[in-house]
Amino acid sequence: MVFAKDIMIEAIDINKEYRRAGAIIRALVDINLRVKSGEFVIVQGPTGCGKSTLLNVLSGLDLPDSGRVIFDGENIARATEDRLSKIRRQKIGFVFQDYNLVNSLTAIENIEALLWPTVLSNKEIENRSIAALRDVNLLERKDHHPVQLSGGEKQRVGLARAIIHRPRVILADEPTGNLDPESETHVMELLKKINKDTETTVIVVTHRTHLNKYADKIIKMDKGRIIKIE
Repeated sequence: MVFAKDIMIEAIDINKEYRRAGAIIRALVDINLRVKSGEFVIVQGPTGCGKSTLLNVLSGLDLPDSGRVIFDGENIARATEDRLSKIRRQKIGFVFQDYNLVNSLTAIENIEALLWPTVLSNKEIENRSIAALRDVNLLERKDHHPVQLSGGEKQRVGLARAIIHRPRVILADEPTGNLDPESETHVMELLKKINKDTETTVIVVTHRTHLNKYADKIIKMDKGRIIKIE
């Protein structure tokens, strides 16, 4: 039996539609799922099946048309934008396929930017950023700009950004989509290590089935529906 306190995220009867060129796109259809605290989940399916939309709804970046999203015990489906922003800032770390780094900032400055505004001292901000870079094995690149980094190194900076505020959940949307096989392995092993060492819940959206070995749970989607949970 799974108790409520063990559930990090629960989606209940979630539906989401979009209108495009006069047509209605059913992006999410009757979605029900539970993600346990500390679980490593992979969401898979073909392009356009609703994977990224699901991630957006689970994080409050997008709101469902119907249903509930219980995030860490709180229904965020009807929360205010101010509350949603606070939840994302305090509890969620995001990792993106295209890295989302600021080219004019160094690696460490890109990470430090995630802590502003803050009550932390400049020294504490620096210490946390250095620790995050050390966690992703990239401390020697701290003063390099994104243009000086490989794709794998950029994604490791992105991962450091995701963990800098010590989130409860990491949401990664195709985090290895632009990486070569060696860099992909490095990033996935880092995500798994963070998951195990800190009991951070991790949800990875990917179409690459060979990454299933990292998952505790695999959610397969097609045409906006969950068709299988393994």
